[in-house]
Amino acid sequence: MASASTPRTRPGLLDGLDPEQRAAASAPRGPVCVLAGAGTGKTRTITHRIAHLVSSGHVAAGQVLAVTYTARAAGEMRTRLRGLGVEAAQALTFHAAARRQLRYFWPRVVGDRPWDLLDNKFRFVGQAANRAGLGTETEVLRDLASEIEWAKASLIAPDDYPAIAARNQRDTPAPVTQVANVYRLYEEIKNSAQVLDFDDLLLHTTAALEEHGAVADEFRERYRCFVVDEYQDVTPLQQRLLDAWLGGRDDLTVVGDANQTIYSFGGASPRPLLEFTRRFPEATVVRLERDYRSTPEVVALANQVIGAARGRPAGSRLKLIGQRPAGPPPRFGEYDDEAAEASAVARRIRELIDGGIATSEIAVLYRVNAQSEAYEQALSDVDVPYLVRGGERFFARKEVRQAVIALRTASSRESDLDLVTRVRAVLHPVGLTEQPPAGGAAKERWDALLALVEVAEELASTVEGADLHHLVAELDQRAAAQHPPTVEGVTLASLHAAKGLEWDAVFLVGLAEGTMPIQHADGDDAAVEEERRLFYVGVTRAREHLWLSWALSRKPGSRRNRRRSRFMYGLVPEDHPAARVAKAQNTAPTGAKPRCRVCDSVLAGTMEIKLSRCSKCPSNVDEELLAKLRAWRGERSKELKVPTFVVFTDATLVAIAEQRPTTDGALVSISGIGATKLERFGAEVLDVVRAVVSS
Repeated sequence: MASASTPRTRPGLLDGLDPEQRAAASAPRGPVCVLAGAGTGKTRTITHRIAHLVSSGHVAAGQVLAVTYTARAAGEMRTRLRGLGVEAAQALTFHAAARRQLRYFWPRVVGDRPWDLLDNKFRFVGQAANRAGLGTETEVLRDLASEIEWAKASLIAPDDYPAIAARNQRDTPAPVTQVANVYRLYEEIKNSAQVLDFDDLLLHTTAALEEHGAVADEFRERYRCFVVDEYQDVTPLQQRLLDAWLGGRDDLTVVGDANQTIYSFGGASPRPLLEFTRRFPEATVVRLERDYRSTPEVVALANQVIGAARGRPAGSRLKLIGQRPAGPPPRFGEYDDEAAEASAVARRIRELIDGGIATSEIAVLYRVNAQSEAYEQALSDVDVPYLVRGGERFFARKEVRQAVIALRTASSRESDLDLVTRVRAVLHPVGLTEQPPAGGAAKERWDALLALVEVAEELASTVEGADLHHLVAELDQRAAAQHPPTVEGVTLASLHAAKGLEWDAVFLVGLAEGTMPIQHADGDDAAVEEERRLFYVGVTRAREHLWLSWALSRKPGSRRNRRRSRFMYGLVPEDHPAARVAKAQNTAPTGAKPRCRVCDSVLAGTMEIKLSRCSKCPSNVDEELLAKLRAWRGERSKELKVPTFVVFTDATLVAIAEQRPTTDGALVSISGIGATKLERFGAEVLDVVRAVVSS
């Protein structure tokens, strides 16, 4: 029986969590690492952990600082915490937290007026590029700004940039010495103007904590418990700031999934996540693999996508387990050109909407923003509203600003109406009519106002006695954190912008070589693997309906010289009209030429036929599997007292490690493996493959 001094959590707080979620939420105070796959309820888990620590008396709510990657995710975390009765805990992005701390400590560590924050560095980068004798075209400035951001996020000073950029084989917009000069001049111009960029927020806050003992003492007295979400995408600069926050303490919970590392180009690395237990040997580690978001059909395809990844560290090998009822199989489509693909997508979206799916529960995801135009036009043609994520900010819209002013004014007057009814009454003169307009811009404005009503409904359901004062404060906080409410319309977004979001129906489009993976990643194995993870992120955004498509040419009438993405290999069912996977030599029709399983080109030479892959397409050999196959072959050759090549040649083992067959049929489809080899070694080889694939 617990003693009177034993901390107790609030009864029923952890009810509804699955065993792994509960283990993470109730873990002892100290270092905790939650390896959380897509859709496994990580936000639910970590907010319950915070609530558990607070309710059991381990830490006061105001002593908790939770940081995540996006303002939207931070806003969602605050909403969840409020619903659990924890309102004083801070949930912010790294940059928002650093900005708040720097503003507070600035008079003490600098002394003069706080420097303004630079919203856009393009003007200063342009000045620096001009002084350095480089071009100032938009594309050049964008690439230079990205290099400066990568360097600062990686804690690389201008003098060190040339050597490190060369060592990392950075694809720079100019020779590395010139980029370093632009970086140096940019810092000088910025400092002369007494402004800060977003990376400076982290750099200066870190310096304040590292170099001023009194500042560090005050901060660490205030904050005792830290939670970091999306830890797989932390940069060296963010890690340095986190270390400064901790100050040698270990009251830290990190959550991440190395399968979703998609910001390496910006300096992010999963290494801190993967090496967490090396730094904290006593850490509690919990794996969340039960996927509550997606149907088993979507989950199976997602596991296939990431299962083909090369060089995955053991700690990243989460395999999702679908928990939802069965749903429709993923759809695949190959089209003559991009316009035809966009039209087909729009028609299918119209079918889903007519079938009862809300437009806000549908998304079209693409690799680069330039792909959105075709889908904007196609959706307009079938009268489907859409929102381009990354377009005009919600709280900057004229009707939203007018609505907030009206709500703020009304909050000073008393009323007997409940919150939601009163909000509708206040917004009616602004344009919130009883019935929505037929369409167009008027409908978009009406939808934006309705979204404010839905914020009021959410607030009323989570905060007892919520009134207009509460609502205005909530809207102000959301505006500052760039956490807009949901507005009706199909979402058009890049795969990077879709991270952390989910929809009932997801359309992954433009899945052709050169776009997915992006052309500049080709030839760089690490970059290609990051593209695969980005594709995996896209797949795991879908709850129920998943569409994957590609076009063979850009414009109608153009030469059909594109091929589908290499990531699609093995995903398209062989009986599907879009399937072009070449059958293995020993099962191909008489006279048929063997073709590359990736690009469908005709194979030439024994080795290409053996691997079922042309020499131009990259190898996707599983190094761990290849090592285990070689070890198995060595043991069998000793038992049989024959040379190793008699069991299987090196080329055959490489082919197995690339294609990862898990059935007899898939194994014998590899050139050189016939009935005799299958009968003698098939079961053993498949056991080796399955053990690695499922690990």
